[in-house]
Order: sequence, then structure tokens, then C-alpha cells
Amino acid sequence: MYRILGVDRREYGPVSAEQLRRWINEGRANAETLTRAEGETAWKPLAQFGEFQLAAPPVSPAPFPPPRYGRARRTNSFAVAGLVFGILSITGGLCCYGLPFNLLGLIFSLIGLAQIKGSPELYDGQGMAIAGLVLSILGLLVMLGLISLVAFSSAIAEPTHHFRRL
Repeated sequence: MYRILGVDRREYGPVSAEQLRRWINEGRANAETLTRAEGETAWKPLAQFGEFQLAAPPVSPAPFPPPRYGRARRTNSFAVAGLVFGILSITGGLCCYGLPFNLLGLIFSLIGLAQIKGSPELYDGQGMAIAGLVLSILGLLVMLGLISLVAFSSAIAEPTHHFRRL
């Protein structure tokens, strides 16, 4: 009869040698499972018991990931600049100085996307470049909408001044 120490650090048993062989076949125990024979005080790996050496397959260690050689990927500077100018185009687009930020955000985001696509092993930041592009386009649309709104409202207000009473 044997007692085993589970992965949860709980003691199981007493179990017979036949039951322990079934647990090995089911994968519930392996060569490294701590086991104690009836009447003993010390816990030993199951592989140290002669009757279980063939039944318990050795446990191979977890493979390590292959080492990375070369430079690590870094965030593309143009993508960061495109995102910053895209944010500024949204916030500054409500005033009169949004156009330079819109254009710079578009340019930097497109350059960043081209560099990332050309060298994906070197550059990261595609999401930032896309966000900068979207924000710059959105800022440009907001600015054009405000300009057309002002032009439309002034065109409507102007004819009322021409019709004066004589």
C-alpha cells in the first residue's frame, strides 16, 4: 500500500500498487510524484520504487523558447508623431489652427505605416499609426464641416441685408 502527495499538496491513499499503476497510465501520477510506502516516513519520487520504474515514464522538462537574436522591435517614431498630431488635430481642429496638425498627422501616420509594413521585424506601432490616421481624417472632416457651416450661415444671413425698405 502506498500514499502519494498530489500536486495540490494533499495526501492520497492508501492505494494499492495496481491502483497506482492505473493512475500512472491515466496521467494522474508520473515519475516525479512524491510517494511513500506503507511503514516508511520519507517521501520519494515514484521512479525510485523499483516496481514502478517501467510504468512511470520520465517527465521531460518544459522546452525553453529559442533565444532571440538581433535587435528588439521598437515603436516607430513616425507612428507616435502621427498619433500625437492626430490628437492635436481633433482638439485644435475646433479652432482655426487645426489644418497643419491634420496634414502633419496624415503625413506622419502614412510614413509610419509604410515603414512598419516594410520592416515588421524592426518596427512596432501599427495601431498607433492607424489611430493617428483616423484621428487626422476625422479632425479634417470636423474642420471642413465647421468651415462649411460658417460659410452656409453667412450666405443665409447676407441676403437679408440687401432687402431694405425704401
